[in-house]
Amino acid sequence: MDHTFSWGAGQPIPSCPLIEVSGAPRERGRQYGEQAKARILRGIEHYSIQLEASKLGWPEIGVLVQTFEPTIAAFEPSYLDEMRGIAEGAGVSYEAVVMLNARTEILKLADRRRKGQPAQIDPDGCTGVVAMPQATASGRVIHAQNWDWKAECAETAVVLRVLRDDGPDLLTFTEAGGMARSGMNSAGISITANYLESDRDYRQLGVPLALLRRKALEQVQLALAMRIVYCTPKSASNNVMVSHAAGVAIDFECAPDETFQIHTDRGVIVHANHFQSPIALAKLKDMGVVNTPDSLYRDLRVRELVEPHIGALTREHIKNALFDDFQSPWSVCRPPRPNSSSNLSATVAMVVMEPALGEMEVAMLPALSRSFASYRLDLERHLALA
Repeated sequence: MDHTFSWGAGQPIPSCPLIEVSGAPRERGRQYGEQAKARILRGIEHYSIQLEASKLGWPEIGVLVQTFEPTIAAFEPSYLDEMRGIAEGAGVSYEAVVMLNARTEILKLADRRRKGQPAQIDPDGCTGVVAMPQATASGRVIHAQNWDWKAECAETAVVLRVLRDDGPDLLTFTEAGGMARSGMNSAGISITANYLESDRDYRQLGVPLALLRRKALEQVQLALAMRIVYCTPKSASNNVMVSHAAGVAIDFECAPDETFQIHTDRGVIVHANHFQSPIALAKLKDMGVVNTPDSLYRDLRVRELVEPHIGALTREHIKNALFDDFQSPWSVCRPPRPNSSSNLSATVAMVVMEPALGEMEVAMLPALSRSFASYRLDLERHLALA
């Protein structure tokens, strides 16, 4: 992996372009692939290095993609069509696009098929926070997250705006070629997700997490979005925070076969990369702390920084908490540093959303730059189509 980056020392911080698509799934996939081609190619290059290190070639990836296809088709067949469109638009293989949307699941499945040979997989860390109307100065929900991952992915990130005729529009921050990551829709639903690991992981074939997030963001009704997160079988554990602009939020600690809930405390939820639910901890073993020991205090730090402002919280308060550099580089806001696998890890982006306004702000590599770009959903368009 290339560790020669000099961002912040005369080298501009990577931007995060807006990609807007519309139409039927195959067509919007083509639009996405055409507009994000360079970043999709860069992302495939990044992961190809990881795949090669795990002795996983493209023919084997093709077989694994075929293994996932029935599960994806049963969940939402149009996603296969949309990913084929992305591949066509970017001029890359369909298998590569599926890999971008199921990278960890594919690597782990390959590891199992090789009967225990270690796959070099880094934890996809994050610190998420949601503040309810009673906790904010504006009386509006604020939903935010730091995404900790490979620093190189600052060069592949995009904000994808999907204009839909058959449901709410959506705005999602994701890796180029990805269907969704963190985001919100024009019906007021927002979602963030972060890494968890348990001793139940990779015993079953589940829906790739990127597709689960996308499906949740396509819903008009909060209940249906939460059902998707709560009930969909998964290959691995994951933490998913779902909120609604009207003032409801639940954090779902998902094992592959069971889901546990974390509710607001004084109108706020904060979650990092370890299980919090006492019920979950009584029933499974948290396996993630060995790779993300800083998780144990990252959520405590963010809560301590927001609590004095509860009742008058603003986006700036949330941002300042997520900028926290206590114990840097093992901090809430992580500058680029080698991780346990000698890859360059960083807080790749800070994403701050106010779904009632349809507004999203994104800061790339926030430990190096506190500059935010703004993105919007046209909420009036959703009302006109409803």
